[in-house]
Amino acid sequence: YKIIMTKSTVPVGTNEKIKDVVARHTSLSFDIVSAPEFLREGSAINDTLHPDRVIIGLDNTVLRETMVTLHQVFTDKIYVTDIRSAEMIKYASNAFLATKISFINEIANICEKVGADVTCVAEGMGMDKRIGSSFLQAGIGYGGSCFPKDTNALIQIAGNVDYEFKLLKSVVEVNTDQRFMIVSKLRESLGQLNGVSIGIWGLAFKPNTDDIREAPALEIVETLIQAGAIVKLYDPIAMDKFKERVDHPNIIWCSSPQQAAERSDAVCLLTDWEEFKEVDLVQLGSILHKPVLIDGRNVFTEEQIQGSGLEYYSVGRPRMSGWNRDKVEV
Repeated sequence: YKIIMTKSTVPVGTNEKIKDVVARHTSLSFDIVSAPEFLREGSAINDTLHPDRVIIGLDNTVLRETMVTLHQVFTDKIYVTDIRSAEMIKYASNAFLATKISFINEIANICEKVGADVTCVAEGMGMDKRIGSSFLQAGIGYGGSCFPKDTNALIQIAGNVDYEFKLLKSVVEVNTDQRFMIVSKLRESLGQLNGVSIGIWGLAFKPNTDDIREAPALEIVETLIQAGAIVKLYDPIAMDKFKERVDHPNIIWCSSPQQAAERSDAVCLLTDWEEFKEVDLVQLGSILHKPVLIDGRNVFTEEQIQGSGLEYYSVGRPRMSGWNRDKVEV
């Protein structure tokens, strides 16, 4: 007798198919258990040892004690349900987090038009326990292997049972559009992009990983190249993987944030690595050809921008220029 447990994120019904396949190849008794993982890239070991919760899906309730005992060394937050519900929980969780990201980005876009500050809005929203503060950081959208894959998979799962998941389709559309906000702000600050030099800080979809799958930088860099710009790229660890996906005569591969910025007409921060947060902004303003910093992750504060001499564009916040922040009269 064996217990076969799957940890992967799989479409609803997959574990039943696994059971059917195994049954065709053995006469021994066995059971299938679904225990989807909830690991974040860049912190997978910590998430394994200290999970927020463990989800266990099983159809044979006799297994409950065994499965709980196996996992309770890590946490007592264990939820046991049926297999199909366990499969669905993983998709629903990622889809909801993606929805929060796209929602706050839509709010950020409105904030820019009405003169509000999305960081203040998000902080005020997050104080409501029903909403919470996590995943309310406005920026250029999500990427990576999980959210894009799982949102599209859930849309397909719904479609397979003749249900149109309108909300999630909009979430995906908003996320795709959001990354091009960087290009729009470059056009706003520089005018035309043909022949200009743009420094890019960050290529991975998030810090602490070299994963560039569905990273906003991919489409942003390709769009800038198509517009005729020279792009100077730097990322602490994702350069090699990015070069495998995108290489062009208009790309200059740099060894530091400063090299990417030097004599550039603008710098765009796309991944919020700690290295970028520690850059001396006064020095940055002195080495840029034009003092334009476009912060796609809202890394810097108004206090940091003051005195830097930079024309600073962020997401969902009033534009900041040198010493003073532009005010909108109401």
